[in-house]
Amino acid sequence: MEGMTGASKASNRPQATRPDPSEHAPYYGKYIALVPDGDILATLETQASGTGRLLAGLTEQQAAHRYASDKWSVKEVIGHIADSERIFAYRALRIARGDQTPIEGFEQDDYVRAAQFDRLSIADLVAEFAAVRQATLRLFESLSVDAWTRRGVANNNEVSVRALAYMIAGHELHHRQILSKRYAVE
Repeated sequence: MEGMTGASKASNRPQATRPDPSEHAPYYGKYIALVPDGDILATLETQASGTGRLLAGLTEQQAAHRYASDKWSVKEVIGHIADSERIFAYRALRIARGDQTPIEGFEQDDYVRAAQFDRLSIADLVAEFAAVRQATLRLFESLSVDAWTRRGVANNNEVSVRALAYMIAGHELHHRQILSKRYAVE
């Protein structure tokens, strides 16, 4: 952030420990388990550039590929990652600010259908993902140390801000693995 020194930025960093299972619904454990140990913000930053490089070389034909007729295209996967990150970051914002109002869930398939990601270019989707990730990073970098452990309710489950950061990273890693294994995006 402009005007923020490295020392003050570092003081807002969460502890490098992953969230306790009590900080998230069991379903999200599979995503959190994919995240390497270390500074979660550094992981999020590194992921953004890695995913951008991975997708930047795709042609429109490759980005429109579906490995089965009832599965999402590569473009839809990228759009889904960006939409989910927006939602998880929104949840983190509300909980970090002390909002105790339960936050509703969302139906990912409905979002993908309504978004019509296939009408967008792969370059636009990659740029959108990069912008979303930058906004996510700025949000998490701005949080006070105590905000990281605040908990709220999202989709009828208790969740901490720290867990949401790991869920964002793990969700992206999960879908990158699918892109590699099922779509041959390398």
